[in-house]
Amino acid sequence: MLKIRWFKGQWLHITFSKVLLYLVMLALVCFTALPLVYLVCTAFKPLDELFVYPPRFFVHHPTTKNFTDLVVSLGSSTVPFTRYFFNSVVVTVIIVVGTVIVSSMGAYSLVKFKPPGGQALFNMILIALMFSAHVTKIPSYMVVNKLHLINTYGALILPNLAVAYNCFLLKQFMEQYPDELIEAARIDGAGEFRIFLQMVMPALKPATATLVVFSFTNNWNDYFSPLIYVTSQAMKTLPLALQTISGGAAGMSVGRAGAVAAATFLMTLPTVVIFTIMQGKVMETMVYSGIKE
Repeated sequence: MLKIRWFKGQWLHITFSKVLLYLVMLALVCFTALPLVYLVCTAFKPLDELFVYPPRFFVHHPTTKNFTDLVVSLGSSTVPFTRYFFNSVVVTVIIVVGTVIVSSMGAYSLVKFKPPGGQALFNMILIALMFSAHVTKIPSYMVVNKLHLINTYGALILPNLAVAYNCFLLKQFMEQYPDELIEAARIDGAGEFRIFLQMVMPALKPATATLVVFSFTNNWNDYFSPLIYVTSQAMKTLPLALQTISGGAAGMSVGRAGAVAAATFLMTLPTVVIFTIMQGKVMETMVYSGIKE
């Protein structure tokens, strides 16, 4: 065993088993990162490297021409590329903020107020988890159509605010919050809204961070909802607009292969950044999800 003087005078004990464990973990991390590395390399490959045989993993002569081709391929005289990006950002951000508010307030009212019929409502949420999201698209479309929201931001946002899994996740965490603290705050004269914002929500940061990651990933990459709710070119989101580049997997032209690679990189980058920022809270959620009172 080797001892090394570490930070603030502490001693770091290094053993062969620890070194072996860290090497194995490092190898696994590098292996799982290979798809992301290949994605980044492909986005910056020129066309001659994209179609070279045998295929190259790393890029030799990086270029940003693929991103220029992407903007040109998606841009038109009436709808520029920035419009698709703006639509995706607006829809995704509003859905993420809205679903956190709706799910947290709904979970708080179900758990702490215990209204009549609350258990039956929660049972309906559990039943909703059994169905695929695509099964509910037909009734959702009928409701949106009756509200005359087709081809608007409301059609893309409203059906995704109250999601059964999000309510279920926050309800399970809300049950772990002590009722005694809420009662003490009420005795001290705090209102329900103040209790919810200043006491309950800070304690739910791990769960809300996980909810933000899941909601952002699902809605940023959502292609199906804009496909059925949107008809005009100006209302398309980025995932739907990207399909016009490739024309489907079978119809992708050689000249657009670089644009498709750049588009894949741009679609993946925000989700990786969001998860990297909030991974600590997400891991904390996974730890506490197994604790039972």
